[in-house]
Amino acid sequence: MRYKRILTFLLMFSLIFPSLSFADATPGDVIITLGQDLTETQKEAILKEMNAPENPQTVVVTNAEEHQYLGNYIPKARIGNKALSSASITIGEKGSGLDVTISNHITLITEEMYANALITAGVKDATIYVTGPFDVSGTAALTGIIKAYEISSDQVIPEDVKQIANEEMVETTKLSEKIGADDAAALMAKIKDEIAKNAPKNDEELRTIIVNAANDLGITLTDADIDRLMDLFKKLMDLNIDWNQVGEQLNLAKEKLTNFLESEEGQSFLNKLKEFFVNLIDAIKNLFK
Repeated sequence: MRYKRILTFLLMFSLIFPSLSFADATPGDVIITLGQDLTETQKEAILKEMNAPENPQTVVVTNAEEHQYLGNYIPKARIGNKALSSASITIGEKGSGLDVTISNHITLITEEMYANALITAGVKDATIYVTGPFDVSGTAALTGIIKAYEISSDQVIPEDVKQIANEEMVETTKLSEKIGADDAAALMAKIKDEIAKNAPKNDEELRTIIVNAANDLGITLTDADIDRLMDLFKKLMDLNIDWNQVGEQLNLAKEKLTNFLESEEGQSFLNKLKEFFVNLIDAIKNLFK
């Protein structure tokens, strides 16, 4: 599972809009996004949880903004009437990739879903931590991170890009309810990977990519699932992504995977995994003695 999550993240890291970056921010800079409806006590607790620096640059997210970007894809009742989820964004070195971590208080959106949507919006090279004052969906955090990106980079993300990033996150969430979060995120990443390698020329070729990606991952999709994914990726392809650059980034992602597995950290992980299974087998054998 850990290996699969690593591979999923690496695939997603590579699927970016090269023209967008934290160009005007310095590595190590921290931007905090806070839901507007947090109480002062909740804000203080969240800032402490994030280990936020003194007087950090702060971006406030409103519930109206949540509805603006998610209202077309999620029922209003599910979005709610308060903006509470918050995030810490630490700018990384160029080429360091995107690292997303969530607390146990984020109940609807997974790390992979945030990463996938943020990469679509053009966010990269940052460490992001998402949390809330108690169990919350996490929808406000995505809006806040994208908003913080615009402020920190002094660039405006086109509205259609913001919309498709949110739509992608919601579609991945819907799929996760049927096939699991890891498989849903892996499927989205694999489809993008195949589009980067073999740009479909028509709807039939796009459908083939989606179906083959699902089959390769052992995922069963209904016709309705395929139609929704077709609609999403047709919109994504209309955003003029530099797919040649995507292919180059995929090669870098493969190198990162190889480097991880050959690194001390990677070898330690593999050894612990092997040790776990050896102990598990021994425990099973002991049951029958």
